[in-house]
Amino acid sequence: DSQFNDEKYDDITNIALFGLDVRPEEENCRSDTMMIVTVDNTRGKIKLSSLMRDSLVEIDGVGEDKLNAAYFRGGPSLAIRTINENFGTDIEDYIAVNFEQVVEIVDALDGIEINVASEAELTELNRVIRDYGLEQGKEFSPVEKTGLQTLDGVQALCYGRIRKGNTGDDWSRVERQSVVLNAMFAKISSMDANGLLGIMNRLMPYVTTSLAPADIAPLIVGAVKNGIPTLEHTRVPVDGEWSYSGNSGEYITYDLDVAADHIHAYIYDDADI
Repeated sequence: DSQFNDEKYDDITNIALFGLDVRPEEENCRSDTMMIVTVDNTRGKIKLSSLMRDSLVEIDGVGEDKLNAAYFRGGPSLAIRTINENFGTDIEDYIAVNFEQVVEIVDALDGIEINVASEAELTELNRVIRDYGLEQGKEFSPVEKTGLQTLDGVQALCYGRIRKGNTGDDWSRVERQSVVLNAMFAKISSMDANGLLGIMNRLMPYVTTSLAPADIAPLIVGAVKNGIPTLEHTRVPVDGEWSYSGNSGEYITYDLDVAADHIHAYIYDDADI
């Protein structure tokens, strides 16, 4: 595609990020979180584009289904192809993180700073922590108060999962997941290049990726060469451009061509969508 041959795109790398919810009883797993991570070394930015998992898309060989069904049906390769075909992107590589591994990653970073904004969030967070403890067969520490504080791995994982109890459904959950990623990133980006490469080696066992360490190192070095990159987040579809569809409103429907234009403008032209 000739639109990507322009020189200003050379320093922009797009990688798919999949957050996986692996249930012990299921062989295949669904990608609960799907994001495009853009490393833009020209502008010194890292951009996250959240793709709503319930988006109704065309999946090659499957037909119309939810976006997250692609990973379930064909793993990362089908998921990447589905994103590229529906959103006009040129992604080749992916990073997949099992949600259980978020716990190890955050603990390896000695916790992350998160603002638990409201009492409703706090109540729901502690309910999710309790449930997670029951699921794992052990007890975990609740979060004592609202406000900005250091959360450990389990607390951070559970913060990224809350969506009930008047805390804003799946839309807010996508925002919270980006908050957790932001906080992890803030912690990582305060390290120097050596620290970064060290933490990368510690974290590699917890992620599955198509990138070789030899691909990742220059990406990291490039990203921090002019100081700490800024992190930005957007979501597709944007407000006001989607509707629920399906028998029980299980799909999120929107014009994929318009969405593709938004993503392209955001990633390549640095436009605010």
